[in-house]
Amino acid sequence: MKLSEIRNMLGAKVLTEDAEERLCGIDIKTACGSDLMSDVLAFVKDQGLLLTGLVNPQVVRTAEMMDICAICFVRGKVPDESIITLAKELGVPLLQTPLSLFIASGRLYKGGLMCEEE
Repeated sequence: MKLSEIRNMLGAKVLTEDAEERLCGIDIKTACGSDLMSDVLAFVKDQGLLLTGLVNPQVVRTAEMMDICAICFVRGKVPDESIITLAKELGVPLLQTPLSLFIASGRLYKGGLMCEEE
């Protein structure tokens, strides 16, 4: 599923402006929803989307280490400018949705995006 489709499904806003034009070319194969980066490190595979309500630099650093394609902040959370700048430097697109983690995950699952175990 293309990241641009995910943006539309979640009614998400792109926080890394330079990534807007790249959204159509990024293919997301799986998704993970977690606020615990230790779980992300333990269970997530590459080419995924991370849904989280955690807004700190460790989220972007974890995404970089795990080859996560993009991060979507849920519950209307907005990272500060230093986190957005770090994501731009590392080439990790950031999105933000007002939806809860539960609703966002459900919409993606219903839309055909699977989790790691499936």
